[in-house]
Amino acid sequence: MKKQYRVKKSNEIESILKEKRYFSNMYFSVYKRKNPETSHFRYAISVGKKIGNAVTRNRVKRQIRAIVDTMNLKIEQNTDVFIIAKGKILDLSYQEMQTQLEYLFKKQKLIKGEKND
Repeated sequence: MKKQYRVKKSNEIESILKEKRYFSNMYFSVYKRKNPETSHFRYAISVGKKIGNAVTRNRVKRQIRAIVDTMNLKIEQNTDVFIIAKGKILDLSYQEMQTQLEYLFKKQKLIKGEKND
């Protein structure tokens, strides 16, 4: 996925967190913020040191990026998303991780063209 789809600056991540529009489960927390300045969605990923060593954290980040990449065309435009991985994520397979993340995106109404709960 192109780097233009990533939120990199810490002040932008803080502005996403300040809006406090989030859903979470035992594996992820997903924060969102509308951003009319962009014509596409952007995202940032955080994986804390409690999850494991650098190799493990980077593997989790790669898997999350791959999941977001597969949902690229379905995600609502003009939105910034911040994904926080929690400690229990190591218990999940890739398919379970994808299911859990898609569920939270639907709860956040980030998936366009579908009826949401």
